[in-house]
Order: sequence, then structure tokens, then C-alpha cells
Amino acid sequence: MAIQKLQWTGPHVVIIGGGFGGLEVAKRLARAKVRVTLVDRRNFHLFQPMLYQVATAALSPSDIASPIRQILTDVPNCRVGLAEVAGIDLAKRQVIFRRHALKYDYLVLAAGATHSYFGNDQWAEVAPGLKSIENAAEIRRRILLAFESAEYEADAESRQAALTFAVIGGGPTGVELAGAIKEIATGTLVADFHYIDTATTRVMLIQSNERLLPQFSPKSSERAKRDLETLGVEVVLNSRVTEITERGFRCGDQFIAARNVFWAAGVAGNPLARSLGVPLDRSGRVIVEPDLSVPGHPEVFVIGDLAAANSADSGAAVPGVAQAAMQGGRHVARLIREEVAAAPSVKPPRAAFVYRDKGSMATVGKARAVVEIGNWKIAGFPAWFLWGAIHIFFLVGFRNRSKVFGKWFWNWLINARDARLILGVSQVQILNASSEDLVDLEEPPRVSSPDDLPAA
Repeated sequence: MAIQKLQWTGPHVVIIGGGFGGLEVAKRLARAKVRVTLVDRRNFHLFQPMLYQVATAALSPSDIASPIRQILTDVPNCRVGLAEVAGIDLAKRQVIFRRHALKYDYLVLAAGATHSYFGNDQWAEVAPGLKSIENAAEIRRRILLAFESAEYEADAESRQAALTFAVIGGGPTGVELAGAIKEIATGTLVADFHYIDTATTRVMLIQSNERLLPQFSPKSSERAKRDLETLGVEVVLNSRVTEITERGFRCGDQFIAARNVFWAAGVAGNPLARSLGVPLDRSGRVIVEPDLSVPGHPEVFVIGDLAAANSADSGAAVPGVAQAAMQGGRHVARLIREEVAAAPSVKPPRAAFVYRDKGSMATVGKARAVVEIGNWKIAGFPAWFLWGAIHIFFLVGFRNRSKVFGKWFWNWLINARDARLILGVSQVQILNASSEDLVDLEEPPRVSSPDDLPAA
């Protein structure tokens, strides 16, 4: 027997992006007299604040991602579309795809942000950032292959270069990534390798600012720096990276040999914003009106990392964090509900968006974190415990919450990081072989396919 779906009528609301903001809009419009279509190029929602834990083998991708359709099961008036948006035609009120267009009455852009290399886009190949599952898997691959390569390196300089990691950017992502890499080297992997001392791994955190975590108070920034240095991370402040190659990076006048450089220094608005033809800020974000709408197009809203917005009460810039995206989603959904419920000839006045800062937090390592909530400034184990509890609470689904809690407890108990799978190309880079059983060939054979390999 065929299942009869409810047929919803009313204005068509199209949401681009299945992140925190986009999902919040869809869920808040669940009982409104509108038709909702949420479009994303991925079929899952990603909990980005914990991506670094996938990159450092503490969690698996499925632990921090959930299917969008499953999340919106209880939103009967919402369709989910799996597609890549090519552009927006504001005049025709259409979302453009490769071969089709989707009409809208209201449009909510929640497409997020991407990496910014400040005009040095060629660095992307050698210094990946951390914004997606694919980025996290690539960083994990590079981290684990570095130790595999060092195990067979005979030359001390080549071995040290393989065991040198640089993280560019001292915000929460950079701080969390640097601390986790050092913990892997000094704890998790020590017993796994027999010819190298993984504890000699050099981890550098480069920050152009005068302190780490500039959005935190100086006290918390200094505590994070002290905790990182206790772990063995080299923190370099007031320094800019001017060159990155496969061999290393240049910081000031010094070139440092490093096989692995990771980028956590800047973000830029999704390129989709350029198709709007409206003013953007220097980071490529849409400069929105106080109600988060696009100037001249009150039917189009921008929320989350893609919006250059200011809070109506203080005038302060709204940060690109999950809580801001969720609050923006709730605000936009409320405006749409009010306008749809009003008489067609009456447009109720729109309230300006007010951002309520519920605090900031960053973890530095095992039992180390900094948390600021209002006037409260917490550090150490209590902050780390609070950080974990809040992040587990905001994960989507009981299954993910229970899995992450179990893995964190196990990792904390025995320093285990069980997701140490190398995906993709698993080829080590050995410059000088160290084993008497492994010799360098003057002319390595060319192998074009598995069929060319000699039979065992």
C-alpha cells in the first residue's frame, strides 16, 4: 500500500546549507504554513567543532555526522535536496543548479565558509585546512604517514623533518590541533614504533597575533599558551608565515624543515556569495541588514559564517561560531512565520537580530581547556569536563552522543586513539633508508599497474 504524504501549501522557503543555521531554520518552520526545501551538497550534517578529533584519530567521521533526512524526519513540510548550487538569480528568485533552477519565495543562505590563504592559494596543496570530513581524513593521513616515514629514515635531518609539524593559526582550531598532535606523539604512539622516539616530535603553533585565542581574555589566552608549552608545543607569536613548500615553511627570516604544515589561520565566505552581486566584506561575506536580510532583497536572508552581521544591541560583530548560526536561524524562522501568518497586505515590522554570547571554549589537551561564560573564566580539568559535556549535548542523536562519550572515556583512561586508519594513498616518503634490509635503488623500476608486479 502506498504511503500518502501530507501535501503542504504556502510560500516556498529554500534553505541552502545543512549546517547549524540551516537546520535550525527548517526545524523552526516545522508547523508554519510554508513549504521548505533544504539543499546541501552533502547528505549529512557535520559537527565541525569536533573535526580536529577526526583529524587526530580520536573519533571516526560517523561519530560527528548525521544524515540530514534523519534529523528532519519530524519536519513534515520539508524536502531535502542533494545538489550543488551554482548560483543565485535574485531578480528571478531562483536558485541555479547545473541543469535546473528552483523557485523560491524566501531564501535562506547558510552555506558557511571555506579557507582563506590570504592570496596564497597555492599553499592549499601543501597546507590543508580543516573544514570538512575530507580535510580531516587528509590531515590524519599525513600525520600517521609522517611517523611511518620517520621509522625508516637514516638521515637525522630527514627524520626530524618528518617528525616536525607546524600549525598556522592560533585560534581554537589551531590550539586544539597542535595540542592533540603532541599528545599522539608523546602518548599514543610511543610503544608502536621501535626505531624512533615519537616523543621527540616537534609541534609548532604559529600565530601572527600577540597572543593565542584573541577572542578570549588575556588571562585565558595565557593559560592556553602555558598548557600547550607544558605539553611540549612550541608557541611562536607575532610571526607571519611567508612561504610554504613541500620541504617546510618560512617564518620571518628562518626556513624550518617540516613535512607537515596545517592551516588554521583564516576563513572566507562561501564563493556562492559572489553570485548575489551584492556588497561583500573583505572576507567575502555578505554585508546584511540588521534583520539579516540582503540589502534590497528582504526575501533573502544570510546567516552563520556567510553573514557579516552586527548585533543590534551592542553593534559588535557577530562571530562565526555555531551558536551564532543557530541564533540567526531562529531569528529568521521567526520573521518568516510572522510574515506568513499576517494578512497578505500587511507586512509586520521586522525585529533586528540580537546576538547573545553564551560563552567561548577551547580544549588544549587531555584534562586541559579554557572556558569563558559571562564573567566566569574556568581552566584545567573543570573546563575540559565542561567543554566535553557541552559538545556531547549538541551532537545530533543519542547514538553519536553515547559513542563519543565512550570513546572519550576510553581515550582518557589509556591514551588510546583507535581511529588510526590511513585512508587514501598510503605511500611513505623515505629520503634515506635506515634498515640494512632496505636499500636504495639507483634506478627504481617503473610500475604502471598491479599487473606489472612480479608474481609472488
